[in-house]
Amino acid sequence: MTSKNGCLICGSELTYLDEEAEVNCYFCNKTFKTKTICDEGHYVCDSCHSKEGIDAIISYCLESKSKDPIFILNEIMENPFIYMHGPEHHVMVGAALLTAYANAGGDINLEKALKDMKIRGGQYPGGSCGFWGTCGAAVSLGMFLSIITQSTPLSTESWGIINRGTVRALDEIGKLGGPRCCKRNSFTAALTGADYVLENFGVKMDIPDQVTCRFFRNNRQCLGKRCPYFPNKN
Repeated sequence: MTSKNGCLICGSELTYLDEEAEVNCYFCNKTFKTKTICDEGHYVCDSCHSKEGIDAIISYCLESKSKDPIFILNEIMENPFIYMHGPEHHVMVGAALLTAYANAGGDINLEKALKDMKIRGGQYPGGSCGFWGTCGAAVSLGMFLSIITQSTPLSTESWGIINRGTVRALDEIGKLGGPRCCKRNSFTAALTGADYVLENFGVKMDIPDQVTCRFFRNNRQCLGKRCPYFPNKN
């Protein structure tokens, strides 16, 4: 995983503006309105930020035989195109859960499901945890649940199940407090998802006895011992 924690161009801190500014993406040069730029004025759009990472997520999941979504997440997070924070996590959580679910006996077409996850997760914007109050890791769990139940806005029982699952993950993430950490939130959403799937669908994924973060040194805003995944927390 890259050590860059802030701007992908220069590594400087990101600034969150009070009002949207019109800026050009450093890579694609398209114009966007955003509240997030770095201290040096660089901006990278969500698509450019996450494209290589999302492709790496899907490729890994198609080959994985693991039933453990935390193991899958950790392996993917080591990829150099998966940054400390970023919208690629909005695909990653759901993809890891889909893969573990399929390998644990869940009845889905994994390749088709991952393609759907790529589209849905890729549409969810970065910064939503702070700007919308709905962390993308939790929403990615909701997308996973929607895919495995084939839910639509007109569904009945499954409509309730998928929304309650997202709420449960959001609640667990919210209890830990901020500032945001895409790694912490991804682990929390995946653990919540595994429990929720066992409870509602009877499919048992493998979950480690303890989850330990490997990436805390790359997070300037790490909660340290306040985080349940911090090494040697006790």
